[in-house]
Amino acid sequence: MNKREIKALISLLDDEDHEVTQHVEGKILSLGGNVIPFLETEWEESFNPNLQRKIEELIHELQLSIMNERLQSWKNGGGLDLMEGMWILSTYHYPELSLDNLKTIVEQLYYDIWIQFQEEMNPIDQIKRINSIFFGTMNFAANTKSFHSPSNSMINVVLENRRGNPITLCVIYLLIARKLGLPVYGVNLPNLFVLTYKSHNTQFYINVFNRGIIFSKTDIDHYIAQLNIKPKEIFYNPCTNLEIIQRVLRNLILSYEKTGEQEKIKEIENILKSTLESFGDDSI
Repeated sequence: MNKREIKALISLLDDEDHEVTQHVEGKILSLGGNVIPFLETEWEESFNPNLQRKIEELIHELQLSIMNERLQSWKNGGGLDLMEGMWILSTYHYPELSLDNLKTIVEQLYYDIWIQFQEEMNPIDQIKRINSIFFGTMNFAANTKSFHSPSNSMINVVLENRRGNPITLCVIYLLIARKLGLPVYGVNLPNLFVLTYKSHNTQFYINVFNRGIIFSKTDIDHYIAQLNIKPKEIFYNPCTNLEIIQRVLRNLILSYEKTGEQEKIKEIENILKSTLESFGDDSI
């Protein structure tokens, strides 16, 4: 369709015939993300609140579809790039967000630590060195004041504000550690996401939400016992990038439950469901 045809189609969104508007909405959605700039232009030029509302809803639905398609493609490709997965989730709130910009920010964080990093240090001292910079000079910290805010799950916001929830802080820390060549991975504990340093002869854990405190398997044993739940393998060993993304989605659902945003809950639940297809649902 050309520009004039699309403009005429959008004008029919305000038709009094409900069947006509339904057909028009379906047609617009079938055009995909390429129609979004036309919708935005019509919204800006319109003085009709009802038409503007319908355009906003269509834009959101199209952006949500783009996000879901990207996430499915990422998953089907093996979920190899964790930053890409986190970027896709952030486009739920920030559809124009640039993946390259996010990678540039993390690259700078890595460089700032790398110039003070010594590979010959033992693993514990390596992590302590990262901690001293990450929580010191860089001023990353737990967002305890607004723990359940959805923004804590948006990596772009956490990179900017230097405050976040356990999993997003862990992801940023993990991305830096991996660039430094360290065998650091995510671990799905109940109610808390942590990291593990795991090589062929060394394993310990890192609580990034508590300023990178280092702890042991025995500490996890005690933690699980206090929760009065049965130990599982996933509480001790590395999880996949896909499992990290699924946990971020669950955090978002919890955040929207706190704010009572039912429509967002439904949308994120559908996205989470799509990531679980063919993989099974090991709820965390």
